[in-house]
Formats: sequence, C-alpha cells, structure tokens
Amino acid sequence: MTKKRILARATWSLSVLTVVAAARPAGPTRDPGAAGRVRALAVLPSETVTLEAVVARPTAGRIAPLGRGRWAWTAPPTPGLYPIKIVAADGSDSVTVQAFVVVPYDQLRGEFLNGYRIGHYPKSPPAGFVEVTPETADVLVSPHFRLKQFLCKQPGGRKYVVVNERLYIALEYVLARVNAAGYRATSFHVMSGYRTPAYNRSLGNVRYSQHQWGAAADIFIDENGDGVMDDLNGDGRSDIRDAEVLYRVIDRAAARPKGRGLIGGIGKYRSTAAHGPFVHVDVRGGKARW
Repeated sequence: MTKKRILARATWSLSVLTVVAAARPAGPTRDPGAAGRVRALAVLPSETVTLEAVVARPTAGRIAPLGRGRWAWTAPPTPGLYPIKIVAADGSDSVTVQAFVVVPYDQLRGEFLNGYRIGHYPKSPPAGFVEVTPETADVLVSPHFRLKQFLCKQPGGRKYVVVNERLYIALEYVLARVNAAGYRATSFHVMSGYRTPAYNRSLGNVRYSQHQWGAAADIFIDENGDGVMDDLNGDGRSDIRDAEVLYRVIDRAAARPKGRGLIGGIGKYRSTAAHGPFVHVDVRGGKARW
C-alpha cells in the first residue's frame, strides 16, 4: 500500500533558491544552508512526498501535478538512487535532489541486513538504510559532502548508511561559517559519520549516540591532507587548542538564527594514540555542549 505524507524536508522552492543563488558569493564561503545545487532525500519504497517547484523532473517513479507549483512524487518500489532535477520555468536554474529509496528497517533478519551486521537499536530505529555501492559512494549529498564520507568503519562486504538530510544541511551551514570566520575549509574530514548500533557498542560509546541515526559527525579541517586537524591557532601544532577554535566557531554559528534548532550537540576532543583532535556536531532536538 502506498504511503502518502508531506515531508517538510522534501519541500523545495526553486523560486527562493534562485533568488538566493543569484546573490551568493562563489566558493566554499557560500551559505548552502539557504541554497545549494544538491540536496539529499531519503524515502521508503513507493512512498509519496510533495515537492514545491515550478518543474520537477524525476529519473524514475511517478510524478503528478498538485497545482500551484506543487508536485506529488511517488518513489519507485526498488531501493536505490533516483535523482530529481528541480528546474526554474525558464531553465535558468536547477537543483538536484538526490532521492535515495531506502531498504526498509523491517528487512533486517535479527541483527543483519543482507549479511551486514546492524545490531539492535536502543529506541526508535530509522525507517531504513541506503545501500552504498561503488556507483553511489561518490555521489554528492550536499554541495561539499559525498555519501562515502559518512560510511561506518565497520568491516563488511556490503555497506549501508542512514541518510539524514538535516546533518548535511547543518554541516554545509557550519562550513560556510568557518570560511566566513577566516579559516579555509573546502570540506570537513569526517572522521566518523554513521555507526551501526553494533559498531557503536564495540567502541564502548554511549548507548544513545546520535551517530546511530546518521545524525552526527566527528569532523576536523584538513586542508593540507595530513590526516589530522590543521593548525588553526597558528602555534605550529595540532592539538586540543585547534579543536577549541573550531568548537567556538560552530558554537557561535549555532547561536545565529539559521543555526538555532538545526545544530544540537557540539563536543571537542583531544588527540589520542588512535586519532587527532576533532569536534563532534549533531542535529539532536536540544542543545548539548561538552
């Protein structure tokens, strides 16, 4: 039976995007929280969502006009990636919505999904999982981040990830604020994105870690490509003080109008034998700092 629901996250207004895009600066300092050429959307098989656009051109599924620039798109029944191009009436602007049809959570058999161990969620599991293939791993889920950056480090042949659109929007917003603060970052190194409950437990992490819902990322700036946080405070070292610089920028961004209600948790971490300093960012519903 086809599910029908209007998702706020699936509402795209190209007229707004066009106005913002015309005035935005070029490069990583742009504000993708307000506009961006790529967005992500996760839906269940055969689920119907509403898109706001002058023209919507899906690569698969069914599209039906609802009037006044609104379209009902019904996803294909088969999991996979089905991009939707949202186009201005005169063709002068467009946004690609990377629409991922997920493998439903109820397809798990015990702790496993097609041989890949997911584990047990402590509460409210996600609706489903995106299978990451060699063809989709490099796909952009936002202007500066790719699907493969959020993969769980758990070993396994097949790979699955929970796509959380709000996290990508938050990271794009933070990236813009970091550049505006004078720190060059073309993207963030995502040290840890999605974690299966099984992998999260193996790390001894907290039971309700936001990583399990694809709602968190442990990040650092690595423009020189050496695998650790850049020297942000100019003291010639990479340590907790650099994480504190990034933390403060993100905390200030969270306090701005666009950051309120978007960025939830922020935490800073010092170096260990396993990794360098980093900052945790998540999109939980409430504020948390550590």
